Amino acid sequence: MYVIGTAGHVDHGKSTLVTKLTGIDPDRLREEKERGLTIDLGFAWLTLPSGREVSIVDVPGHQRFVKNMLAGAGGLDLAILVVAADEGVREQTREHFAILDVLEVPSLIVALTKSDAVDAEFLELVTLEVRDFIDASRFAGAPVLAVSAVTGAGLDTLLAALDTTLDATPERTDQRRPRLSVDRVFPMRGFGTVVTGTLVGGALEVGQDVEFQPGGLTGRIRGLQRHGRAVERLLPGTRAAVNVSGVNADEVERGMILARPGMVRPASTVGVRLVAVPTLDAPVKRGAGITFLAGSAETEARLRLLDRAELLPGDEAWGIVQLEAPIALVEGDRFVIRTANETAAGGIVVMTDPPVRQLRRAALVDAMAARLESSPGARLLTRLLDGPLSRDGLATAAGVSGPVLDEAVAALHTDGSVQEIRGALYATTWLDAQGDQAVATVRNLLAERPLRSNVPQEHVRSQLHLDAAAFRAVLARTSDGGRTVVDADGTLTLPGHTVRLTEAQQREVDAFLATLRETRFGTVAGFHNLELAAYVASDLTEDLGSGTVADREAFQAMKAATEAHIREHGAITLAEARDLLETSRKYAQAYLERLDALDITRRVGDTRVLRGA
Repeated sequence: MYVIGTAGHVDHGKSTLVTKLTGIDPDRLREEKERGLTIDLGFAWLTLPSGREVSIVDVPGHQRFVKNMLAGAGGLDLAILVVAADEGVREQTREHFAILDVLEVPSLIVALTKSDAVDAEFLELVTLEVRDFIDASRFAGAPVLAVSAVTGAGLDTLLAALDTTLDATPERTDQRRPRLSVDRVFPMRGFGTVVTGTLVGGALEVGQDVEFQPGGLTGRIRGLQRHGRAVERLLPGTRAAVNVSGVNADEVERGMILARPGMVRPASTVGVRLVAVPTLDAPVKRGAGITFLAGSAETEARLRLLDRAELLPGDEAWGIVQLEAPIALVEGDRFVIRTANETAAGGIVVMTDPPVRQLRRAALVDAMAARLESSPGARLLTRLLDGPLSRDGLATAAGVSGPVLDEAVAALHTDGSVQEIRGALYATTWLDAQGDQAVATVRNLLAERPLRSNVPQEHVRSQLHLDAAAFRAVLARTSDGGRTVVDADGTLTLPGHTVRLTEAQQREVDAFLATLRETRFGTVAGFHNLELAAYVASDLTEDLGSGTVADREAFQAMKAATEAHIREHGAITLAEARDLLETSRKYAQAYLERLDALDITRRVGDTRVLRGA
């Protein structure tokens, strides 16, 4: 799937060429047809001689509509730079060409239109002029072909060149991260809201839930169209029309991104690598007001250059762009900046919402350089150092998805750098660092309460500020490593930890336990030291609830006697339990309820039977 776009000066014949090639007039507005001037984006499609079907985006050439041109230039696989043979390279030829260059459109073909209006000698001179113009750029060697939409001359050669060039142009891969930059939105009676744009990053299917960003509007794909035909699935690298239910047309606007929920997020600040156009007329100063354009979105912004005071023609620089309105961006997106009078530069988004307050200028440049130059695996690992993420969340945060994401995660898992636990990815170093914090927290809590043999897990989790899933992963790693012990009741302690009583405390505890063994049941309310009472209740006795406790060894003997009674008689009543244990009704009631809680017995009417009976 490929998308081809036009570019070039006003009235050089872009729309006429598209109409001649496709049979589709891309000028859809009445004003465009009346004035013979393209104002907004137009769309068509074409089957090349090879049978390859491609999408066509036709752009306006007038300087006043350059922002509309930019809205259609994103996501192109190939551009046809249209130059009229009777005029040659003009102002908007140069600006459109600079835009294609900084957006890094992969391939270019130059179509010399109106070749029928000049003689052979003049056509040769214009060809040489255009060749000199493009050979000074990364598009050097691109085909320059004379054509005529009036006579049809050269059109077959142009179609063959499109096929040949696309043969050498990498196909779009399905990275499982579909994004459609909305360039048109309209209501359709009986169907709802329809948006159009160029689909990149992944496939869309009928029935999928989608989200519009910025804004977070959610809906569901009701229908898909490609080149006027309904389809169930669309691959990346095509012009798409998406019918979305659950969203009103007046809520969506050009510049929004349609994506799967949670896969993109709006940014208000971006860290960028800039390249100034070679034809820049006036330097761009640090702190200059600019227009920032990415995909079909645009907003006013402020440019903060990090490594120079001003941007000169052809300069490369690091910068921070503060956007007046948020735009949904991912790392690796291409963009263009314009001053009031010209296209000034373009580049690549290196960071979204970078830590501008935490880092000095030089450190910020170093961080962005490392991010730009790092491998996909390194970028993934860097994101996971801040905490666990799902695969989709990691793809959004790191700008890596599809097979590249799978391969990088697999490599990180193989070398032990990453663990995948219950659908979440964890950096091993993050798990170990959080484990260190967990162990230190347990140690500190035990030190603060010397009569406690363990601490509640929730106390530890709250101090680590982790959600339940991440805390479970950290705790499992510390437990498996023998650094913490999870008690049967879910509390935490450290291996080898014991409570050390003073001589006075030990005498008090021994006396209480001796009495408890004689009486079978009692309470710890008599301890003046509340922590000592808690230690006795949790570590040395069986808690029956409501402040009632039993000696732990005696409890086991009583449980065995109760089970034997039930097996012999089929059940036990409260009165029978009272007599069997030689205690009061109150304590017998608490004892039986404890057996119920331990799933040893269950209540049937006024009796207890063994669980499972």
